Amino acid sequence: MSDTNNSGYSSGGNGRYPYYYGQGGRLILVDSALEAVNRGSTTVGIKTPEFSLISSHIKPTLPLVDPNEKIFTIDKHIGATGAGYIADIEQLIEEIRVQAQKHLLSYDSPIDVKSVAKHLSTYLHNYTIYAVRPQAASIIITGIDEKGIQLFQVDPSGTYLSGNGFAIGHASDVAIEEIQKGYSKNLTIDSALELAKRAIESAIGEKPTVESGIVTSKGFSKMN
Repeated sequence: MSDTNNSGYSSGGNGRYPYYYGQGGRLILVDSALEAVNRGSTTVGIKTPEFSLISSHIKPTLPLVDPNEKIFTIDKHIGATGAGYIADIEQLIEEIRVQAQKHLLSYDSPIDVKSVAKHLSTYLHNYTIYAVRPQAASIIITGIDEKGIQLFQVDPSGTYLSGNGFAIGHASDVAIEEIQKGYSKNLTIDSALELAKRAIESAIGEKPTVESGIVTSKGFSKMN
């Protein structure tokens, strides 16, 4: 019978191997990645039938240091943002950018938003199967395609969800509660932007500096 030591490895038999599962069958490495996401910038997405908005808190940086980009263009009709380790976020963004370009070159048509979310889901899920560190990032993807405005969230386990509102990062439960209270399908762009800022402010407890992007029938664009 094998024993499990404090390093998270089972030592017994012919060698050592990763001890992936905790109590209740939880994936230890994925839980650690989610904890890292929960320390990231508060980040939200809000969708209506007419548009979708993504916003992320820009954390204060050291003097003379520029803040990291938080809103990313994937294609002319798709944008994304994330919470967690910025290096992991940027790697995942690059992965779905490449996938969007491959689809365009192969099929001579823009990729649909769900296919981007499913590709990222599969990519992240592979990290839970092999003995590598899962990406410590959750990504919110938004865009427009033949089915209309789309909004997805993908977490480090590879789970992806579609909906009208998401919040990830620091105090995301507080942010999503604020979005739920103020959400309406009849929101204007200005009121949705104000709701996103209010949700982030509720989560961090102070007036935030926020970077945002928007999807309309004309495609995706960053907001000043």
